[in-house]
Amino acid sequence: MKRLLIAASALFVGALHAQPSDVLTPEKLWELGRVSLDDVSADGQHVIYGVSSYELSENKGNRDLYVIPAEGGKVRKITAFEGSEYNSRIHPAGNKIGFLSRESGSTQLWEMNLDGSDKHQVSHIEGGVTGFEYAPSGDRVLFTKVVKLDQTVQDIYPDLPHADARIIDDLMYRHWDEWHDYSYSHIFVSDYEDGELTGELKDIMEGERFDAPLNPFGGIEQIAFSPNGYFIAYTSKKVSGKEYATSTDSDIYLYDVQGDKTTNLTDGMDGYDMEPVFSPNGQLIAWNSMETPGFESDRNRIFVMNLSGGDKRELTVGLDRDANHPHWSQDGETIYCLTGEQATYQLASINVETADFSMMTSGDHNYTSFGVTEKGLVASRMDMSTPTELFFVDKKGESAQITFTNEAMLKSLKMGNIEKRMIETTDGEQMLTWVIYPPNFDPKKKYPTLLYCQGGPQSAVSQFFSYRWNFQLMAANDYIIVAPNRRGLPSFGRKWNDEISGDWGGQAMEDYLSAIDAVAEEDFVDNDNLGAIGASYGGYSVYWLAGNHDKRFKTFISHCGLFNLESWYATTEELFFANQDIGGAYWEVKPNPSYKLHSPHLYVGNWDSPILVIHGEKDFRVPVGEGMQAFNAAQIQDIPSRFLYFPNEGHWVLSPQNGVLWHRVFFEWLDQWLKTDDMAAEATEEATETESEDSTN
Repeated sequence: MKRLLIAASALFVGALHAQPSDVLTPEKLWELGRVSLDDVSADGQHVIYGVSSYELSENKGNRDLYVIPAEGGKVRKITAFEGSEYNSRIHPAGNKIGFLSRESGSTQLWEMNLDGSDKHQVSHIEGGVTGFEYAPSGDRVLFTKVVKLDQTVQDIYPDLPHADARIIDDLMYRHWDEWHDYSYSHIFVSDYEDGELTGELKDIMEGERFDAPLNPFGGIEQIAFSPNGYFIAYTSKKVSGKEYATSTDSDIYLYDVQGDKTTNLTDGMDGYDMEPVFSPNGQLIAWNSMETPGFESDRNRIFVMNLSGGDKRELTVGLDRDANHPHWSQDGETIYCLTGEQATYQLASINVETADFSMMTSGDHNYTSFGVTEKGLVASRMDMSTPTELFFVDKKGESAQITFTNEAMLKSLKMGNIEKRMIETTDGEQMLTWVIYPPNFDPKKKYPTLLYCQGGPQSAVSQFFSYRWNFQLMAANDYIIVAPNRRGLPSFGRKWNDEISGDWGGQAMEDYLSAIDAVAEEDFVDNDNLGAIGASYGGYSVYWLAGNHDKRFKTFISHCGLFNLESWYATTEELFFANQDIGGAYWEVKPNPSYKLHSPHLYVGNWDSPILVIHGEKDFRVPVGEGMQAFNAAQIQDIPSRFLYFPNEGHWVLSPQNGVLWHRVFFEWLDQWLKTDDMAAEATEEATETESEDSTN
């Protein structure tokens, strides 16, 4: 009998994790090349892009550069240094490519010919750089570089070289996944000629304890040269301490290179202002702007300013959607942008004179970045079944794929069907919900089904191809996934988007339950084996549902979720987000339903189903104590639970082997609680047959 049980257990584990060779696995996910667009030449002759590849066994990745014509053609690999190459730019003269590399030991500007030949180092800047851009005039270069301005403990007390501490007197001492390192990102400018820096490297923010671009996610897209190279427009939030933690008031600053003078172009505009871009003639500047102070998910508008007179106007008045990442057409008559449309992201155009807004593309896919050519756009595009590739989109919106980085692997994989359903909510609205089916779906069978809870909370369940929450990977493990665009998610108009603020545990939770209840009516859904999964606000949602699900779910998985809104408020860093979305501090006098009704910890006594808690130590947005509280509460109540703890990961899991571990534990947990009965029976039967054969032999 003991041999029988051991054999059954071994077969059971094998059955749970054995997958056909023609479906997606965590390991295959890391074999995919990750394509990202760098630059497009104005004539469309050259598109520079990168492909990041990963070695799972070595737990590291590498990015190389490639070049291809804008409308498709022969692909050439043009870099193969040991490290990664990035931030590549085509020189204004059109004959060189600049890029950043650590080949010399620190990150410096390098150049090469268009075919990748004659690579040589251009900059030798102490400490290296973090970004660069050519002036369109070709006679200047700007860099971003880290500048140390604050004192460490050792600076204050040099006789204590081994003291290991921080002295903190104000807020924003840590952000997302990093502690403040006593340094700031500044912009430097230098004269440039024929591949050499010919002038002084000047810090245009000298002495300022502010960052440009914005930390932690801003890049070179937040900085722009004027066409003549005389001006630099940049994004910065020039406040500090508590004000920095509670404000979204970034501004667009204009620096006069020759006059060494800086002007705030958006003074009095108190929300986010970002991503300035000059018109081709240099007379106008466009940028993204949010109106509401402190609201990071406000409607993103596009403004244009006449630099000679200073008057500015919004081009997106009355538009009930975001308009992101403005790019000028070469004739200066049109601004192209990205916009959300029914859980997808599309390309659009705006007539600068009339402000007429026109959709260019449609379909179940996401465009994520783009560059402008004479004939159209080169854009990155993905969908739930396909990682990012590049497409040429003409001015009529017709698209053609031009890169095929993952074509061979994708042809070898069978993907599940994706269905778009409109589900009625409890307040009579229609909610777009994606339903993803296993690759070998059989409607006569019953499948365990997962409710996916999206984070954000204002971040659409769009056609993203995720390397963590990958719906096709879940489906390949024989799960049906129900992914609703519940209240608060963008691309459905501002009313839908804004209804999440102050109501985290309200209508959004009803929306989740409406989605799973509607799909659970199907005969192929195993109602006895439903699970709920999610990260960040989605992890909060999982904790909340665990105490309010009325026996619907058999198990839960929460990644970096908010468990106790009071403890979270007092430990998170971006307080502007907390103030906007949950209504401010918990000690304020006014009644606040976020703390009295919507905090998941209030319902932990109702928990009755197994739960997997995942959290990273370096998550400062949702500090790790939230996960520890949830796990401890489950353990104290004898609820089957597991804590997957990553000491060196933040809000996301980024390293290859940690990523695979995440998926293995994720699916092991789901299989244990949602497939146990059927799989155990099959494993026992097979083990019995094996035991019988052994006895006969």
